[in-house]
Amino acid sequence: MNVTELARILKVTPQELLDKLPRLGFDIGQKAIKVDNKTAQKIIREWSFLNRQLEARQQAEKKQSGELAASTAEKPAIKIPSLITIRDFSALTGAPVNKILAELMKNSIFSSLNEKIDYDTASIIGADLGLNIVPSQTGQQTDLDKEISEADTMKTVLSQEADANLQIRPPIVVVMGHVDHGKTKLLDAIRQTNVVAGEAGGITQHIGAYQIKHQDKLITFIDTPGHEAFTAMRNRGARIADIAILVVAADDGVKPQTVEAYRIMEAAKLPFIVAINKIDKPSANIDMVKRELSEQLNLLAEDWGGKTVCLPISAKNNIGISELLDMILLTASLEEKNIKANPNAAASGTIIESHLDRGQGPVATVLIQNGTLKVGDPLTFNSLLYGKVRAMYDHLGRTVDQALPAMPVKIIGLKMAPAIGDVMRVGQGEKVKIKKIGFQGQDASKASQEKKEAIGAKSINLIIKTDVLGSGEAIEGSLAKIELPEIKINIIAKGLGNITEGDITRAEASSAKILGFNVQVIPLAQRLAREKSVAVKTYKIIYELINDLKAEIDGLVEQEKERVDLGRLKVLAIFRTEKAGQIVGGRVIDGRAEVGAMIEVTREKQLLAEGKLIKLQIAKQDVSIVETNQECGLSYEGKPVIQADDILQFYKMEKIKPK
Repeated sequence: MNVTELARILKVTPQELLDKLPRLGFDIGQKAIKVDNKTAQKIIREWSFLNRQLEARQQAEKKQSGELAASTAEKPAIKIPSLITIRDFSALTGAPVNKILAELMKNSIFSSLNEKIDYDTASIIGADLGLNIVPSQTGQQTDLDKEISEADTMKTVLSQEADANLQIRPPIVVVMGHVDHGKTKLLDAIRQTNVVAGEAGGITQHIGAYQIKHQDKLITFIDTPGHEAFTAMRNRGARIADIAILVVAADDGVKPQTVEAYRIMEAAKLPFIVAINKIDKPSANIDMVKRELSEQLNLLAEDWGGKTVCLPISAKNNIGISELLDMILLTASLEEKNIKANPNAAASGTIIESHLDRGQGPVATVLIQNGTLKVGDPLTFNSLLYGKVRAMYDHLGRTVDQALPAMPVKIIGLKMAPAIGDVMRVGQGEKVKIKKIGFQGQDASKASQEKKEAIGAKSINLIIKTDVLGSGEAIEGSLAKIELPEIKINIIAKGLGNITEGDITRAEASSAKILGFNVQVIPLAQRLAREKSVAVKTYKIIYELINDLKAEIDGLVEQEKERVDLGRLKVLAIFRTEKAGQIVGGRVIDGRAEVGAMIEVTREKQLLAEGKLIKLQIAKQDVSIVETNQECGLSYEGKPVIQADDILQFYKMEKIKPK
């Protein structure tokens, strides 16, 4: 591959590329013209990651020399509490959310907008963004300071338990990997149920938790969705698990979400097992997968002399499943000191799903991490009393009276739906003030103001209705990653349940369109939407929603153009000259000539005129393209100045869109 072509793909100048490659570990000299294809593909694949490493080294060098500290100290101090949500951190600092998320990802922290980071993390991210972050003054605690992060809450709960009270509990296993590599099929094989058939498009939409028994021992599994829209949900799955299974398809190898899943597991310090799935396929190549694991993730398989457990399986044909379960139990026994809980304590756990049911009201799925939850127990979230457990159901839908550590249960009896990732405790708290469950959006006056601000600007106003909170969070997280200076995405309101007349009225007032996921539009709302010309669209698969929105954004973006040189022709003869053009003959000396291309006429490297290539012929036959070393006749439209031995440069202007 030409260095210039590689630079164009990476969106840098050729000189910048040649300057960086040696510093990134590639032995390519300053005068290189070409790069072998294998190396070029590796550079393309790892460019983003290697650039981040280089930036980190440069930042470290700046810090050592005191340059970064001096420049940051000159900026106004921004006071940050000991805990803060990413959304609030963005509001306080003025830094775009997607840049904060990107910086966190560089540090192997994968978070959603509403997840909290501590002060140390905030200060590091702030330094990377050139901000002067300082702690809030002692004694001036904010509400965020008083709250404890979900992960730290569970650590605190268990650390307060005396060792004598702790007992070994079932391990919690998270299944992660790239989309369509067979994660849900694997769980299907383990549970002997058909979960895949119930998923839209065969893709898991929500976190689900399930328990099975193997060798008379319980194991809890968390199924995390594989599509990129669910990064935040996968991250949460990793934070409450003890062991991870990284599923990699034997016929597909390591993919971007495989890498991302591993980074999440690595950040959470989870012991893991690699399950190489789909070994039944004719195109399966286990050695290829192991090689890619070694090259891209630095994971060397045990049979190759490393420490990574790699088990070949076929979820479809039930091959290797028993061996995988054996390995999970073996790993759990090695991690025994970290897989304990006190079943006699007041229950605490993490919400892994939450939604509004038409007949049952607010419903939540909780994974018990300590204690035993019983029917009738009062439940608190963030010190607010949300109600009592009226009924509980296990993952098979059976009624249960109590839930032991590591057991997932669906809870009925809440006053409001808690947020996914909330830590639930049994105990007394402040009674929550009941509000109408629905939109967490703007009032009419604010929506009206939003409408006024949008006039004259390119923006997309959205109202989002989903079946469960997890879906809404995944959509919102994906939209936050879309940043174009000329396009603004405004989420006017979001809520749970079917699309109603109130949604249509709100959408009309704010010039918004309504997007629904796994919900329906009630008949009255459909009629009102037609009358008011309000756009309403519903989806069953989240990434289809995201892709449609990206296509709409692309349509609004001002298209820029860039020049693409096609080739050159040397003029051999002039056949006809007219007032507005000429017919000439010549030979293409490099590249190609293409009908419709623009032409620059040069003589002794001096530009004489510009025109357009109207027609091409070879042996009196019309053609659309003439390749290198072919002779042809061409019809030139433009100022008739062409002479024999002139050079014609062909090029075209292509539209480009920012992504």
